[in-house]
Amino acid sequence: MSFNSLGLSDALLKAISKKGYTTPSPIQQKAIPPILEGKDVLASAQTGTGKTAGFTLPILQILSQGQQLRQRPIRALILTPTRELAAQILANIKEYSVFLDLKSTVIFGGVNQNPQVTQLRQGVDILVATPGRLIDLQNQGLISLAKVEILVLDEADRMLDMGFVRDIERIIKVLPTKRQNLMFSATFSTDIKKLAMGILHHPVHVEATPENTTVDAITQIIYPVAKEKKTELIIKLITEGNWKQILVFTRTKQGANKLTESMISAGIKAAAIHGNKGQGARTKALAGFKDGSLTALVATDIAARGLDIPLLPHVVNFELPNIPEDYVHRIGRTGRAGANGEAISLFSPDETVFLRDIEKLVGLNLPKENIKGFEPDPNASKEPIKQGQGRQQRDSTPRKPKTDTTNRSSNNSFGPRRPSQNNDRRSKR
Repeated sequence: MSFNSLGLSDALLKAISKKGYTTPSPIQQKAIPPILEGKDVLASAQTGTGKTAGFTLPILQILSQGQQLRQRPIRALILTPTRELAAQILANIKEYSVFLDLKSTVIFGGVNQNPQVTQLRQGVDILVATPGRLIDLQNQGLISLAKVEILVLDEADRMLDMGFVRDIERIIKVLPTKRQNLMFSATFSTDIKKLAMGILHHPVHVEATPENTTVDAITQIIYPVAKEKKTELIIKLITEGNWKQILVFTRTKQGANKLTESMISAGIKAAAIHGNKGQGARTKALAGFKDGSLTALVATDIAARGLDIPLLPHVVNFELPNIPEDYVHRIGRTGRAGANGEAISLFSPDETVFLRDIEKLVGLNLPKENIKGFEPDPNASKEPIKQGQGRQQRDSTPRKPKTDTTNRSSNNSFGPRRPSQNNDRRSKR
């Protein structure tokens, strides 16, 4: 199948060709036609499968063929959980709309709102936003959503994890009742399906890959290692393997900082991104990682959500996530768009419970390989990290009343996905 067969306009086909794409991905093949027909869509697709283009392309076509109002009110609203993902979606929209008379912009917290407000006042057809900043501007009377025709919830599972349900409900209340609704998620839980039932109307269910599976192009391996030797091992892997680009995941902000310092001391160009880093520092670190001036980017789960790094060859779980779905999200940073990738996990005995849950989720017995000199003590305690341990240090920042944050904490009216873990995800973006 080609993009020509999807019913897209010549202007969009020209933009797609300019980017060098010829064949739509499975999620694009399945999602674009029903969206063009004006139907609500509930789509499940792993990261790196092209799902952003799966909704941006048909949205651009619908808006370009509709009535263009002189003042350009917001006609399409795309909600995303993180700043990085919001910025990436806007970049994709601008690339695909290069031959169309449509304007788009992005708003998120952590930066001065004035330039964003200026853009809004000049008129935009498509707005990409994080819920916190959107509600702040709406409360100030600086934004109107009265003309929204299409609503998109991207990375819906992560928005649920991060406590955005109440914010989403507040936003929906000020939107026109008659609108098209699209929900995209890398994984689906019972709670996500409940959320969808309250927003979508007779949706077309699109699924590009089996739920909670990992991309076939990713080689996954587990290295059992003594906890105190993890830093030494990852430095060995990078230097002896002559790795040029590696994304490393830690569970906590402090862990990310400590590992980054050790890498720099070993002569590895590295930077950390997490909730305590300012937007400028995070943008600089990501830019350096993409342009090759940094070898390693050390990130917490929340800070790394939505990162789009083409042809990323290596992802390393310095620490296994205590929520198994996060393993799927983490390793989905590599093996994107059909490219091969390698996902390595450094596993210490106290993470046995985490590994068991991950293997149960993905339906695989992940291959394990010992590296001489780094094997854990066979008599080491397999006592799991205590419930709540790490939560005080996770990538989270207490919410401050009446301040602008990209992520607002709130009780999940649909119930937590895993007991006592939802609060881990409520972090200032």
